[in-house]
Amino acid sequence: MTRLAQAVLAALACLLLPVRCLEISPEFSSETPVNNVVQDPRTGRVYLGAVNAIYQLDSSLSLEVKAETGPKKDRRSCIPPIHTNCDDPKDMNNTNKLLLVNPSNDSLIVCGSVYRGICSLVSLRNISDEIYYSDNKGEKTYVASIEDSVSVVAVMSSIVIEEPSKRTKQNFTVFVVGKGYGSQDSLKLISTRILQNYGEWVVFESVIDASAVQSIPFVSKYLHDFRYTFKDHGFIYFLFSRTMGENDNKNFTFVSRLCEQDSGYYSYTELQLNCGSRYRKAQAGFVASPGKELARSMTETGQYGSVLSWDKVLFLVASTDEDNPESALCMFPLSKINEKILEITSACYSDSGKINGKPVDSEIAPHSCGGDFLPSPLASKPEFALKAEPVYTRKGLLTAVAVAVENDNTIAFLGSSNGSSMFDVDLTQLNSPETNDTKPVSVPKQITKVRVQSCHLKNDCQSCVALKDPYCGWCVMEGRCTRRSDCRRAEEKNGWLWSPNQQCVKIVSFHPPNLSCKKTQQVSFILHKNTSRDIFLLSVVRMWICKNLPWSGGRKKNEVNGIINIKSFSLQGANCPRFENPDPDLIPVGYKIPISFEGFDLEPYKECLSEEAYYSHFPLICHPANPPFPVSAVTLYNCSQGREDCSLCKNADPKYNCVWCSKKNACVYSGLCDFREPQQCPDPKITDIIPRYGPLKGGIAITIKGSNLGIHREDIKSISVAGVPCVHQPERYAVSTRYVVCQIGPVDPSSRYTGTVEVELEGGRRGSSSVYFTYRDPQPTSITPVRGPKAGGTVITISGKDLHTSSLEDILITVGGVVCEVKDFSGQITCKTGEYRGEKVPSDALPVTVKYGKHTSTEVPGAFQYSENPTISNHNPKGSFICAIFHCLSHRDVFSIISFSLIVFSPLFFSFSVFFSQFEGETRGKNDTQLEFLSPEVHIEHDSPAYRTFLHLDNMVVELKPFHYHPNPTFSIFKLQGQGFSKAMTAKEAQAFVGDVPCVVNTLQDDKLFLDPPNRAPTARAKAGINVLPPLQVKFGNGEWLVGSVHYERKYEVPLPIIIPAVIVPMLLIVTISVYCYRRKSQQAEREYEKVKHQLENLEESVRDRCKKEFTDLMIEMEDHTNDISEGRIPFLDYKNYTDRVFFLPSKDGANDVMITGKLDIPESRRAVVTQALNQFSNLLNSKTFLINFIRTLEARSDFNARAKVYFASLLTVALHGKLEYYTDIMRTLLLSLMEDYVRSKNPKLMLRRSETVVERMLCNWMSICLYQFLKDTAGEPLYKLFRAIKHQIEKGPVDAQVKKAKYTLNDTGLLGDDVEYSVLTLQVLVLGEGPDITPVKVLNCDTISQVKEKIIDQVYKNLPYSQRPKVDSVTLEWRPGSTGQILSDLDVTSQKEGRWRHINTLAHYNVRDNATLVLSRVRHTQQSYDQAQESHEERNALLDDDKVFHLVRPMDELEEMKSNRSSLKDKSMTKAITEIYLTRLLSVKGTLQQFVDDFFRSVLSLGVPPAVKYFFDFLDEQALKHDNVDEETIHIWKTNSLPLRFWVNILKNPHFIFDVHTTEVIDASLSVIAQTFMDACTKSEHKLSRDSPSNKLLYAKEISTYKKMVDEYYKGIREMVSVSDQDMNTHLAEVSRAHTDRLNTQVALHQLYQYASKYYDGIITSLDEDPAAQSKQLTLRLQQIAAVLENKVTDL
Repeated sequence: MTRLAQAVLAALACLLLPVRCLEISPEFSSETPVNNVVQDPRTGRVYLGAVNAIYQLDSSLSLEVKAETGPKKDRRSCIPPIHTNCDDPKDMNNTNKLLLVNPSNDSLIVCGSVYRGICSLVSLRNISDEIYYSDNKGEKTYVASIEDSVSVVAVMSSIVIEEPSKRTKQNFTVFVVGKGYGSQDSLKLISTRILQNYGEWVVFESVIDASAVQSIPFVSKYLHDFRYTFKDHGFIYFLFSRTMGENDNKNFTFVSRLCEQDSGYYSYTELQLNCGSRYRKAQAGFVASPGKELARSMTETGQYGSVLSWDKVLFLVASTDEDNPESALCMFPLSKINEKILEITSACYSDSGKINGKPVDSEIAPHSCGGDFLPSPLASKPEFALKAEPVYTRKGLLTAVAVAVENDNTIAFLGSSNGSSMFDVDLTQLNSPETNDTKPVSVPKQITKVRVQSCHLKNDCQSCVALKDPYCGWCVMEGRCTRRSDCRRAEEKNGWLWSPNQQCVKIVSFHPPNLSCKKTQQVSFILHKNTSRDIFLLSVVRMWICKNLPWSGGRKKNEVNGIINIKSFSLQGANCPRFENPDPDLIPVGYKIPISFEGFDLEPYKECLSEEAYYSHFPLICHPANPPFPVSAVTLYNCSQGREDCSLCKNADPKYNCVWCSKKNACVYSGLCDFREPQQCPDPKITDIIPRYGPLKGGIAITIKGSNLGIHREDIKSISVAGVPCVHQPERYAVSTRYVVCQIGPVDPSSRYTGTVEVELEGGRRGSSSVYFTYRDPQPTSITPVRGPKAGGTVITISGKDLHTSSLEDILITVGGVVCEVKDFSGQITCKTGEYRGEKVPSDALPVTVKYGKHTSTEVPGAFQYSENPTISNHNPKGSFICAIFHCLSHRDVFSIISFSLIVFSPLFFSFSVFFSQFEGETRGKNDTQLEFLSPEVHIEHDSPAYRTFLHLDNMVVELKPFHYHPNPTFSIFKLQGQGFSKAMTAKEAQAFVGDVPCVVNTLQDDKLFLDPPNRAPTARAKAGINVLPPLQVKFGNGEWLVGSVHYERKYEVPLPIIIPAVIVPMLLIVTISVYCYRRKSQQAEREYEKVKHQLENLEESVRDRCKKEFTDLMIEMEDHTNDISEGRIPFLDYKNYTDRVFFLPSKDGANDVMITGKLDIPESRRAVVTQALNQFSNLLNSKTFLINFIRTLEARSDFNARAKVYFASLLTVALHGKLEYYTDIMRTLLLSLMEDYVRSKNPKLMLRRSETVVERMLCNWMSICLYQFLKDTAGEPLYKLFRAIKHQIEKGPVDAQVKKAKYTLNDTGLLGDDVEYSVLTLQVLVLGEGPDITPVKVLNCDTISQVKEKIIDQVYKNLPYSQRPKVDSVTLEWRPGSTGQILSDLDVTSQKEGRWRHINTLAHYNVRDNATLVLSRVRHTQQSYDQAQESHEERNALLDDDKVFHLVRPMDELEEMKSNRSSLKDKSMTKAITEIYLTRLLSVKGTLQQFVDDFFRSVLSLGVPPAVKYFFDFLDEQALKHDNVDEETIHIWKTNSLPLRFWVNILKNPHFIFDVHTTEVIDASLSVIAQTFMDACTKSEHKLSRDSPSNKLLYAKEISTYKKMVDEYYKGIREMVSVSDQDMNTHLAEVSRAHTDRLNTQVALHQLYQYASKYYDGIITSLDEDPAAQSKQLTLRLQQIAAVLENKVTDL
């Protein structure tokens, strides 16, 4: 044993004590094995999680509730819900995996092993009440494990989540789970689970996605076994053990830590714990304060550092990995764990992972919880583990530990693996040889509550200290064995003697033996020699004193049976006779009862009194007396008055002696009921509930009316509404009101929403309502009107569904925070807006919030807008007639949003009083600038300037000035003359009628009226006494005057029979001529059409026959190649070469780009420093704040052009490849910003069309990464076949090597426009140095020597990828027609010359025949061959110095053309080939390749959808819904621009990006036509074709519609697919990162990225300094430090 262990054992001695079972202990037995036990500390209830059941016990372990949890129909391979997704489920036991008390809402979290570990929430009050359970939310809600061997631990926590839309933070209750790996479990090792639905999250979903703590990277390399979890000072800790590799099954113990508010697990750090050298597997843990004595002992050992009594210590039970294990207990102070973890984070953040004992870097403090820009997760190596020596060891397996502190001493309770034994270990004493004394306390199916001490069973000090029990001691002054807390004078010195100290008080003698109680004297004691002299005693004397005290009586009343005996006495002076003190003074109605009085001064009136007087209904009155006797009044009462039910009756004041008589069913005086009053009232009766509807979340008060609803508020035991508990409101309870008020709770979505109301009273009495209460979800949908003035007063109507869902007192309506006073509350809600008191009226519409009770708040966003108060600029007219006229107001503010009325007040003077008459006008119309209404009619017949006119605009009142009333106008009969016309009228407002037809009023003067009568005489109005001529009527407002009648003269009119023929005959003649001309033209056009149609049919038939022949030939030639094209034979590029070509091959440096070569020019002496700085720069790029600022700063610079943006995005892709989920998050953020810019600029369709921003290139790279595997598995083979088919079809015919045109192509610009004579040759090729085999190769006699070499190399090396084949320039071709050989080359001295043009040599030039033998040999790079090559090269240059070369077609020489004879121009034009004649070849090639094109399109658009495509398309759909100006066509364009344009077209045009092949310009031209067709198929717009359309468009015009349907169905199918969650996408991206990142040139990419940071350094620094988030993370300082290292500068940083 080491010296350190001996020191610990000396201070931390372990004493095994038997668990006290001397008394009968409470216990509970389960029918199945118990898995988990938890206790609610607030109520003391105990909850057991067992196989197939959970139990609720009280604090005495008595069963309260049992809830069955199994067996359940399930299969391990099935996905819930089982009844829909499982074919043959079996009964499976449900093992409880997790029990966790959630005090925030009084619920218990229960997780079992069935249904993939789905959890449920049950009530702590009654576990049979299920609060929440759902099995159809998918993998995201799988919490526990289905494996019995996988342990699950969890701890309650909370997390703050920001709401970007509201710029607020919200706190949520969560629980953090640690779980090992099971074959069918969720992949998350550690997850944070939410306990409510919020946004897109559902209950039990993990709210933090972090691939670093998923089990994917560890299966089956590491197997985790979680044992304990706890929280401390804002951190969450997990204790677990795990294996270290696939072939290493040894377990090691770890503790991990993360910040409670860490939103990405960036702070996750692991630390290995070594308990001795052998005990490596953690079994249990417990965190507690060590207590004073243990803290002192730990500090003295020096092993644990300084430990204080209030510090926290992790007590770890660990075991060996042997078949017969041993166990040990070790202690790890939490301060040492945190110190070690800080050392790890410091090393990883700033010291390149090296722990060298240096002080911790000061920059770590602000980032103690990690960050997205810092490396994570973190762990230490075994050599840096935290070590501790065991303080207790034992044979066998210990699996449980708990620690308690008693009297500053620490006791550990240890449990064994089989549950049959438990030990308590005193960690501060180690002097007892007893180490194996145990007693059984439990079995797997039983739980027992045992006392931790049995002090009270010992009656003397010796037996008490003999226990050596740290809980016990001898209470000296009380003479009993107790715990320290039970000894009242234990704090006095030596007042309580601790049992392990083995010390007692023994008194040998004392003097004197007795003493008088009235005498004070010193008493001397003689103590035992071993007793401490510091002990002192206080004598306790008990005295009983008994004395007979005299008892004196008082005055007695002489009453017998309530009869008052009155004796005579004389009345003297003020001694008036009177009756006082009636007994009783309360008299019940209807019951005869004697009354006793005390009489005073009654002697003179004794004659009028009888000896006995009974009064029951009236006071005592003596008639003969004058004055009568003064008699004290008594009170008559009726028990039934106001006490209609039993509860009210029993609530009456006891002095009334009222009882409920069940026979009479009434409340009566006790003497009036012959039956005994029942102990309890009848069951409660519920007559009504108000309201009858409530919101789903509860929170409103309902009033329950009825009878017998209890006597006291405590009588109400429980209330349920539709099966949901309703919280009684005792402060609103009153028996006299006969109603009970309670607040309803939320309803479970899976339960019924309608039910009765039940009330349970004391004694089990229950009452149920006859009416039903219904939960429903109120949904306000619209508000009218939508605007109103700032002054308020606007009555708005809220419409929607189920709005009447509470009482009036529980509803609160606000408009942007301003209370709206509710006026009517029914199917619709009307309320009057309040005044908006802000200084400035908001420009945006405000939400209208309808709040039901405490928990339900519904909102109609942007529903109502306050506007400035209207101002009246003018009103016309300025007066009115008394009879009222039409009146109009105009002004500059909005009137159409307000209600208004015109009120006229008239003061009427009578004597000295003033009365006001009020008249109200009728409204006629309103809009934004005008109000129209009728001025009210007043009932005064004289002109009164005292009238005051007011306009009420909601809450705003405006007086109209000036406005006067005038007497009604007068008319002269039969004349349009009179008086007062224009005083209050205008020509526009005046009306006149001739009969029923209105006239136009031209002029209105004060005494004259000028009219324009109707053109025709109208019918006369039928009025008695009026002429049959049409009457003339004038109307001013409400006043009407009949002026006279109007006479019309008759005029001559042309008869209708003459008019009709004169019009119709010329029209028929014109129509006939037009029809004839049209028919003639139509027949001529039809003949021409038939002629053209016949020509086209002949041409089509010719092309069809030709295509059929060409296709047959191609299929025969491709058959061998098709058989060779299999997954193994297709020359796919590996991932690195693929990404290098996609990302960087289009760059200006091409294949020489530093990212492709991977070579950095860095001196060896600085390489290590630069590498470390680049790692720091990588950490900086992982800060979202820095990276966003970095990108936006660069894009804001004008010299950061499109090429630089593309290159920068590709560098960023490689640099962040190790964290593709983070890269995706950055891309999403930038895309959202880009989307906002395009939507705001009203051009959303242009988004993603070109790579004009960094994020657009990032998206292209992201698609390339995510679709690589899809290319290899699905689309690669048809694409490769298409490429090979095009290559073979082109090589079938002549290809001009100089002008890059071919006879067979799809591109009209690359079509060879001359007829070239050629023949097919089969060459027998022998490869020198590679064996005697001869390979037949088909070539054309018009091929150049280089073209022949290419075809030979393709055939001979067809099984090798292009990069491994010899190049054309590295081989020579020799023809051996006889005994001598001839080297063939493109140009030599034998080349033919035509003027200045030299013809490139072909096989025909050398006269090579069919079946000729050629030898292919490689060029040897010797000095001689090099010299020969140089000579050949010089010779070739000499040949080309003054000559131009051509292959098949010689371009027209402009000079020769100018010198040619004009007379020969016509002949030349006749003989010159016309290119358009050969366009039919395009159709031939297209028909030949059609099957390959269709196969490729089908593989892309039909054969499966990669998850990345579904994920990104859903993202576009989701964002489109948030913008009003984004329609379906725009979404289609976005999807097309993001996938076909950015990826498929790029791959289609550049097959060498994915295959190791060689492409030529001729092949590229044909691929471009197919790529353009693919793009046309993806567009929504219709392509209108004409004779002027490009040939490429016309070529696939017929197939475009079919392809468009394929694209539409493809997009539709993607939308209908099951969504890809963020978790699944991140998992996929993490796999890609892990699989390929190591092979990429990450360091080179970081170096190149820093070049941009260096170039735009000042702008980046300025941007970071202006960003508060960057300042808080000290990003500017970090960049400056990196710059100082990379640029080799000496700074003060």
